[in-house]
Amino acid sequence: MLNIENKVIAIAGASSGIGEATAKLLARNGAKVLLGARRTEKLEKIVEEIHASGGTAEFKAVDVTDREDVKAFIGFAKDKFDRVDVIFNNAGVMPLSPMNALKVEEWDNTIDVNINGVLNGIAAALPIMEAQGSGQIINTASIGAHVVVPTSAVYSATKYAVWAISEGLRQESKTIRVTIISPGVVETELGSDITDEPAKGFLKELRKDALNPDTIARAVLYAVSQPDDVDVNEVIVRPIRQMM
Repeated sequence: MLNIENKVIAIAGASSGIGEATAKLLARNGAKVLLGARRTEKLEKIVEEIHASGGTAEFKAVDVTDREDVKAFIGFAKDKFDRVDVIFNNAGVMPLSPMNALKVEEWDNTIDVNINGVLNGIAAALPIMEAQGSGQIINTASIGAHVVVPTSAVYSATKYAVWAISEGLRQESKTIRVTIISPGVVETELGSDITDEPAKGFLKELRKDALNPDTIARAVLYAVSQPDDVDVNEVIVRPIRQMM
């Protein structure tokens, strides 16, 4: 049997793509899921679908760049379900562009969402999990944490930071499981914020062989469902045709 039934799992970045697919899959397998994102109308619809399928789910608006907002999000899960077993820090942005385009505002936002958003999730969940004596922190990195290509310098830097933060936390933790999910090319809304036209075209070409978000959701399910003394540290999932 999967080690997942009745686990309380908070998912940031749950309004579409990987987050949405993961919430639905975990709920189907008996988890109690809390969905968070800024677009509450989408969250409400997803939660309604989970309820209709017999699952347990709640939602709460959260801006991962706001530390107090994330703390309130995790606090809501604790108040509602009396514990927090897993946080999935999945929110992210990917406004690819060459460095000489000098899109410095996009750089700042990428750092704020992709790095500070993860740190805010850790800061909110870690004290609760340490008090419980157990828990799991799952962070979405990327194949970009391992490979840099033109236009991905800032994005890859943020995802390498997520990898490094997760690995450091893993080494420090005796009771908390830490997992990095590093997807290759996936068909999601990630990259919809690209303003550089050549970079937009580059991503469109890559996505000709993209994975479905459900594939990454299954990787999360695998990591969460392992026995309590097993820590799946990193899962890299690529399309078979993706060479980098």
